[in-house]
Amino acid sequence: MLDDSFKTMGTVARVVRDVDGGIDVASMFAEIDRRLTRFDPGSDLSRLNADPRTRVPAVPLVRAAVSAALRAASLSGGLVDPTLLPALRHAGYIESRARVAPASLQLALSYAPPRRPARPHPEAQWRSVRVDDRAGVISRPPGVQIDLAGSAKGWAADVLAMRLAPHGRFAVDCGGDLRVEAAAGTPWEVRLRHPLTGATAHTLRVRAGGIATSGIDARLWARPGGEFAHHLIDPATATPAWTGLLTATAVAASALAAEALAKAALLSGPAAGRRLLRAHHGGVLVHDDGTVEPVTAD
Repeated sequence: MLDDSFKTMGTVARVVRDVDGGIDVASMFAEIDRRLTRFDPGSDLSRLNADPRTRVPAVPLVRAAVSAALRAASLSGGLVDPTLLPALRHAGYIESRARVAPASLQLALSYAPPRRPARPHPEAQWRSVRVDDRAGVISRPPGVQIDLAGSAKGWAADVLAMRLAPHGRFAVDCGGDLRVEAAAGTPWEVRLRHPLTGATAHTLRVRAGGIATSGIDARLWARPGGEFAHHLIDPATATPAWTGLLTATAVAASALAAEALAKAALLSGPAAGRRLLRAHHGGVLVHDDGTVEPVTAD
């Protein structure tokens, strides 16, 4: 059994597999990171966002990643919106926080505004983004900027999973977005960390598919005036969402779908998030008061 870990995409990736299969997983993730990071003005994504043209040439990897982000937006009904980069920057998420310790979650909760579910933005700018693989271009209205931070991790895990599939049992973890395959072997045990205590909140046993956790605890920072912010933005208000949930974990057929459903469940708040997870493959919610709520599929 091979077990490799490396830093990438502002997080840590871990790949466990039966055999090597001749796949250089570190180089693959490095290329995805290099092309899709928004923190390097020379990356493909940054150049796309800065380009004043309506139609911008893009390499296949970038087109595939943007297409994946649009699928996540559609699956979530627009709650997972890849066009919220200006709102993220306004909230204070301007530079990578990979080496910055998050603020106190307990303190942030005590200063947080009244809880309310997030809503999709009525204009849904993400619907104006088009990927034309035949022409090799991405089109969007000038000024619409794309952020792929969440969806890219799930998409990357799925891409690697496709390459590992012929080589036996494997698990790919890209910063909490997992894609696993056990075949006829023992199902994978996925231990979910409690955001307040650090202990194991719940254990999922999954034979195949995607598992992802979205939470407000990992990228959390203080703002001037005693306010706190995090990276999960309410599309309707363009501000950090405080919904009554600390984390949401979703199980799905792919890591990309699990990432979209987990984020959508957290943004939806306890009641709607519970309904969303039940309508798919289930998951786990952790509430503001620390309560852990496993959710089974209907």
